[in-house]
Amino acid sequence: MNDQDLLRYSRQIMLHQIDVEGQQKILDSTMLLIGMGGLGSPSALYLAAAGVGHLVIADFDKVEISNLQRQVIHHTPDIGKYKVDSAKDKMLAINPDIKITTIKNLDEDNLNAWVSMANVVLDGTDNFETRFKINAACVQEKVALVSAAVIRFEGQLSVFKGYEPDQPCYQCLYSKEGENNENCTENGILAPVAGVMGTLQALQALKVVLNLGDQLIGQLMIMDALNLDFRTVKISKDKHCPICQT
Repeated sequence: MNDQDLLRYSRQIMLHQIDVEGQQKILDSTMLLIGMGGLGSPSALYLAAAGVGHLVIADFDKVEISNLQRQVIHHTPDIGKYKVDSAKDKMLAINPDIKITTIKNLDEDNLNAWVSMANVVLDGTDNFETRFKINAACVQEKVALVSAAVIRFEGQLSVFKGYEPDQPCYQCLYSKEGENNENCTENGILAPVAGVMGTLQALQALKVVLNLGDQLIGQLMIMDALNLDFRTVKISKDKHCPICQT
């Protein structure tokens, strides 16, 4: 790090749990953010500001006016632009020293290759089919998955390391047979709920890279924003899970 880096990240470096060594870990890390919507927007901004050296952002959608209520990385002039292009502009405006790679065509053919490049994957998608595919790739490539979901006044967050023999994967929590594919489009969401959960998602991703504190591995944090209530439940590994027990 040069003098400008030390100044930019000084408030993180002064934390004894991080220091110069920890900041260097952040700078050396690669994170894959899938979805530049309500969750990915705050995650991307905070991870860029924190100095994650290489951020890979994936989304095939373009910005629409209905996105602006909660997807805070996109602004009114961005309507019609690809979300990854809009997001990249804002991230580089915060921190021009990091590397950002944009992907508009993440699919089954290249998902594992991109996952294998990352130290952490952040899933900000809004449907079970995609989440299951991301989870499977993370288990196969042995990469930590930080998964969040939001709807109405509710949020969920967990960190999965299903490739570990004693840790569950996402599909241990939600089976394909029992999925209920609710989303914000059909059910609505209060804007700050996405902001809170996306910010916590970025926090947990940094803690995974730094190996700090309670990382929510094997736990599911549930937020009821209407009553401002947080609770955490334990997730057990499913001995019949087709993903992490094979």
